[in-house]
Amino acid sequence: MLFGRLTERAQKVLAYAQEEAINLKHSNIGTEHLLLGLVKENEGIAAKVLESFNITEEKVKEEVFNLINEGSESSSSIHYTPRAKKVIELSMDEARKLHHNFVGTEHLLLGLIRESEGVAARVLSNLDLNITKARAAVIKMLGNPEALQQKDNMKKDHNTPTLDSLARDLTQIARDDMLDPVIGRSSEITRVIEVLSRRTKNNPVLI
Repeated sequence: MLFGRLTERAQKVLAYAQEEAINLKHSNIGTEHLLLGLVKENEGIAAKVLESFNITEEKVKEEVFNLINEGSESSSSIHYTPRAKKVIELSMDEARKLHHNFVGTEHLLLGLIRESEGVAARVLSNLDLNITKARAAVIKMLGNPEALQQKDNMKKDHNTPTLDSLARDLTQIARDDMLDPVIGRSSEITRVIEVLSRRTKNNPVLI
């Protein structure tokens, strides 16, 4: 499952992506909005890697505006495009390949790089990003002890023996990748992602 494994910064990226889509009066969150979210969240590994290639929020916004038009009116219901969903799936795959029990901004960037046909890919191409070098930079930064400290305190220990004796910490189980796979619930999972990405009223209820 994705939700318990998202770092705080990765959650911010999704929230920023939705915010950018709303600001542009778009009815869907696309790869371009995810990219805008990554550069707007300027403290994570992804933002630092992009900055090292001189890719800034201002440059990304300019390229996005050159490629797509502003919408005509804001939508009360906003959803992820198929390509944006694919980026999130690829980011989870990147985390698994790196044997990480969390999904951070770095994995979202790697997923965005692998999804090579969306608007974000065109933006990065226009900004002359070398995909191979960018991926290598992410891997290198992940090997840096200072970068490893940026994983949003996902591995903090919690001393709650009484609570532990009465309940299971599903979030920790998800981090340890010990949850059973969810089959046939892609639409429900996507909807929960959309709710969690909201800046307000972002508490999904699962029945």
